Amino acid sequence: MRDLDRMATVAQIVTGHPAAARVFQSHGIDYCCHGDVSLSQSCREEGLDLEAVLSELSSELARGDRGPEEDPRSLSTAALVARIVDRHHGYLRRALPQIAPIMAKVAGVHGRRNPDLLRIAEAVRALTASLLPHLEEEEEVLFPLLTARVPGRGELTRELVRMRADHLEVGKLLAEIRALTSGFSTPEWGCNTYRVLMAELDELEADILRHVHLENHVLAPRFEARAAPAGMQAGGAQPRTGALPEGQ
Repeated sequence: MRDLDRMATVAQIVTGHPAAARVFQSHGIDYCCHGDVSLSQSCREEGLDLEAVLSELSSELARGDRGPEEDPRSLSTAALVARIVDRHHGYLRRALPQIAPIMAKVAGVHGRRNPDLLRIAEAVRALTASLLPHLEEEEEVLFPLLTARVPGRGELTRELVRMRADHLEVGKLLAEIRALTSGFSTPEWGCNTYRVLMAELDELEADILRHVHLENHVLAPRFEARAAPAGMQAGGAQPRTGALPEGQ
C-alpha cells in the first residue's frame, strides 16, 4: 500500500500516480480543469468520505497489474507534445466518428423510453464540435509555439488562455454527459448496443480527462509563469513553484 498525502491536490496525485485517474473519474472528481484543490477539499465538495476514497486509491495503486508508467514530468516538451498528439489526439480522431453512429442508433431506438438519450446525443455532438477544431488549433498554433526555441510571449499567452478556456467547455460537456447517463450505466432494459455506447462514452471521458490533465498540469505550467505578464499565469492564478524548464 502506498501512502497518499490527503492534502496533495488531485492533479498532483494523478501526475504522480496515473492509476488514480480512474478512481477519481468514477467519483466525478475533476482532476483536470479544477485539479488544483486538495483531495480533502474535493471530497468535501463532492460529499465523499475521504477515508473511503483514500482506501480505494491505495487498493488501486497497490494492485500493480499495469506495470510502471513513465513519469510525464520527465519528458522533454517535444516528447510530451508528441505523446499527447499520438495517444490522445489520435484516439479522439478515431473514437469520435465511431461513437456518433452508435449514439444515433441508441437515441433513435430508445429515445422515447429515455428522453435523456436525445440530450446525451446533443451533448456528444457539441463535444465533437468543440474538440476537433481544438485539436487542430493546438497542433497548428499552440504546440509549435511551445516547441519553438524562443516562443513569442504575447501569442503564447493568448494560446494558453484559449487552451484552458476550451478545456473548461469540454469539462462542462463531459459532466453533463456523465450526469445524463447516471455515470455511464445501462438500464435493465438496455440492449447490447446501449451497453456498448455507455462503455465507449466511459472510455472517451477517461481518455479526455488524462489528455486535459497532461496539458493543464504538466505541459502548460512549464510556460505560464514566464509567458504571463506581471508575474501572473495565463490562467489568472499565481505562478506555481517548481515549474519545469522548457526541455526541447
